[in-house]
Amino acid sequence: MATSMAAALAASLPAPQAAPAPSAPTYEAIPASMAQVIDIEAEIPITSVQLDAMVVSKIIKHAKEAPGSSAHGLLLGLDLDGTLEVSNSFPLPHHSNDEDEKSVKGVARYQAAMLRSLKEVQADDSVIGFYQGMTLGSFFNQTLVDTQAIHQEQLRHGGIVIVHDISQTARGNASFRAFRLTRAFLDAYKKSNFSATSLIDHRLTFSTILEEVPLKIRTNALVSSFLGTLSETSVPPAAQTNPALATSSAAIPPSYSRLNLGIANTPRNLELIVEALDNYKTEEGNLAYLHRQIAREKAKADAYVAKRKEENASRVAAGLAPLPEEDVSRLFKIPPEPSRLESMLLLGRIDAYGKSLEETASTGLVKMYAAKGNAGN
Repeated sequence: MATSMAAALAASLPAPQAAPAPSAPTYEAIPASMAQVIDIEAEIPITSVQLDAMVVSKIIKHAKEAPGSSAHGLLLGLDLDGTLEVSNSFPLPHHSNDEDEKSVKGVARYQAAMLRSLKEVQADDSVIGFYQGMTLGSFFNQTLVDTQAIHQEQLRHGGIVIVHDISQTARGNASFRAFRLTRAFLDAYKKSNFSATSLIDHRLTFSTILEEVPLKIRTNALVSSFLGTLSETSVPPAAQTNPALATSSAAIPPSYSRLNLGIANTPRNLELIVEALDNYKTEEGNLAYLHRQIAREKAKADAYVAKRKEENASRVAAGLAPLPEEDVSRLFKIPPEPSRLESMLLLGRIDAYGKSLEETASTGLVKMYAAKGNAGN
């Protein structure tokens, strides 16, 4: 009875209907006029870098406040039609011991918190590179190369590093240059092979470690207006009634940089060149010692192999079985060929110091001749 009642109830229920299949999402095609601008697959190579004026002021302020040349931070923005547009930046904390694991984790947490906060306020949070403050062109160092190699491996288009020369800014010339590692250097870096043979195969020298990307600075109306207000003189209210009290109160004082011969940094520049040359000489001495050690071990291994061949030849002539061949690498510890990366970086540093000295000395020499001529009149 119960079975027949359940069957009757089941028969009276409406037949279950199959759930409608979800419709596939539809996407509008990118217009042909914008297809070349919106680079979704990162196929358009980066040919230039556009730096916002607000980012320029942030970097200059950070480099002025940071001790020495320790100013560094991240660059934010996007790539558009082959141009890497840098729209924002923020500094990273500096630690005296960068190798400390606790310091590295602290920097990583700070970076993640800043990017999360920028995303919450719908600001640009896409990392496209980093910036580094330096003095007198000394940006050829292991830290910069390692950081840029990581960025070029993980970021879209590889990212860039913007180098800001603090010494040039102190003389009134804001210096910003954009660089990225060359493909040949990246290939050798991934293999961790900077031997003489690898350098020859990849055609690597200190001048082919980095390639410079054209950089331009974009200003907007707000920044131009702000700079205009800084350079304008303002008259206090009391001076309007009493002209004797009228004094110039410009936010930016008059500049007398043209009267400066520009040779204040020359002694320091010469000291850095001599120091870099001493370091290069020491590094070359270490490389020569390692090469002599490798040559001694190889000579021992070759002598052992030649002696074993003579013994086997004598045994075969006497009708005896030859001795088994042994692995020479186990008997003799031949060290690997040393890396020449540090030597290349030191040569690049010497070249940068020399170019900075050339620029400073040539400008100062012209001003000294002009001052001498005016003094004679």
